[in-house]
Amino acid sequence: MFEYAPAPESRSVVDIAPSYGLFIDGQFEPGAGSFKTVNPASEEVLTEVALAGPDDVERAVAAARSAFEPWSALPGSERAKYLFRIARIIQERSRELAVLESLDNGKPIRESRDVDLPLVAAHFFYYAGWADKLRYAGFGTDPRPLGVAAQVIPWNFPLLMLAWKVAPALATGNTVVLKPAETTPLSALFFADICRQADLPAGVVNILTGAGDTGRTLVEHPGVDKVAFTGSTEVGRQIARSVAGTRKRLTLELGGKAANIVFDDAPIDQAVEGIVNGIFFNQGHVCCAGSRLLVQESVFDEVLESLKRRMATLRVGDPLDKNTDVGAINSAEQLERIRTLSDAGSQEGAERWSPPCELPSQGFWFAPTVFTGVTQAHRIAREEIFGPVLSVLTFRTPAEAIEKANNTPYGLSAGIWSDKGSRILAVADKLRAGVVWANTFNKFDPTSPFGGYKESGYGREGGRHGLEAYLA
Repeated sequence: MFEYAPAPESRSVVDIAPSYGLFIDGQFEPGAGSFKTVNPASEEVLTEVALAGPDDVERAVAAARSAFEPWSALPGSERAKYLFRIARIIQERSRELAVLESLDNGKPIRESRDVDLPLVAAHFFYYAGWADKLRYAGFGTDPRPLGVAAQVIPWNFPLLMLAWKVAPALATGNTVVLKPAETTPLSALFFADICRQADLPAGVVNILTGAGDTGRTLVEHPGVDKVAFTGSTEVGRQIARSVAGTRKRLTLELGGKAANIVFDDAPIDQAVEGIVNGIFFNQGHVCCAGSRLLVQESVFDEVLESLKRRMATLRVGDPLDKNTDVGAINSAEQLERIRTLSDAGSQEGAERWSPPCELPSQGFWFAPTVFTGVTQAHRIAREEIFGPVLSVLTFRTPAEAIEKANNTPYGLSAGIWSDKGSRILAVADKLRAGVVWANTFNKFDPTSPFGGYKESGYGREGGRHGLEAYLA
C-alpha cells in the first residue's frame, strides 16, 4: 500500500515572542501575573502570557468606555473601512495565523488553514458590509449600539469565535473587551496586533488574557453593557445568574449533543463522510458535533461497516502535517474528561471500537472511537463529551428518530440524511435544534445565523440576526 509521506507546514512563518502582555487602549501592558501556554501536541511551552487581575479589567473597561462615544459616532461607512482592513490583513497573514492556531490549539493545519481562517476573514468582510446598512436590518429605523461588550470565547475555535463576536460588535458601533480561553490565548493576541496594523482607534478592542476569575470579573463589571459567552453550559448558567437583575444584555452559545439521523434511503457513502466530519472534525471539540448517530435499523449493519472502514483511514498525529485528519486534544484536563466518559460507556455495557492507531508518546491524544449498543440511558448518550467519541443508536420509524433526537437537554444542532426532500423537511420541522443540516454537517457561513435552544443557550450569532444582540 502507498503511504502518505510527511508534509509538515513550517513553523518558521510564525514568530512567537518569549512573552505577551495584555492589550489595553491600543498598547500591550503587563498584567497582575502570568501563565504559560503549551502546544498540546508536544506539551512544549510556547510562551508566557500576562494574567489579568481586577485592576487590569478596570482599565480595559474604562478604555472601551472612553473609546465608545467617538467610535459609535463614526458613520457606518467609516467603521466599515476598518473592518474591511482587518479582513484583508487576516487574509494576508492567514498562513501565519493558521500555523499559530494549530500550535496553540492542536487542530490539524488543514482545518485551521482551509476552514477557520477563511471563515474568520469572511465574517469581518460580511459585517463590514452591514455597518452602513443597519437601518435596513429590520431592527428599527434608528438602531443604536449598546456600549461596551464583554466577550468570553472558548478554546475550540479561538480565532473564529473571536470573529463571530468582534465583527458584529464593531459593525454596530460597540467597543469590546474580549477574554480568550486560558489554553489558547495566542491568536487573540496576534489579532490585537492586527488591530494596530489596521489603525483601529485605541480602546475599541481590548484583549485580556487569563483564567476563569478574569472572565468572571469582566462579566460582573458594572461598566459592561453586553455579555456574549461561548462555552460550557455550567459556566453559562453562572454567567446568567450573575447578570440577572442588571441592565446587561446577554447571549449564550453553550453545549450540545447533536443527533445525526441516517434514514434507510440515505446515500450511505455520502452519509458516512458526513458522520466522520460531524464527530471527528477538530477532534470532536465542536459544540454542535454530531455525537449521537441515529441509524435506521434496516441499514445499521451497512452504515456501521462503512463507517469503521472509513475510520480506519483517519490519520492521527502531528497537527502541522498537512496529511493529518485528527490532531491533539487541547489540554490534559479535556483529555481526562474524554477518558472518564468513554470508560463510563464501557462500564455501562456499550461496545467500544477504535481503529488500529499508534498515538504519539508526548502530548494529549485520543483515538477516534465509536460506541454501539448504546441506549438513551447511557452517560455517553446524554452528556457532552467534547471529543472524538461517537455513540450509535438505532430507530425504526421517523417518529422514533425525532423522539430520540429531541430527548436531550440540549438543542444546538442536528443532521438529517435522506434521499427524500419531503422527509427532510418534515423531520427538520419537528427537531428542537437551532441548526438542522440536510445531507451535510458542520457547514458554516457568515450570512447564516447560529444558536440553540434549551441548555444550548439563547440568542443568535452570524447573519443579519447576529446584529440584533448588539443593538438597542
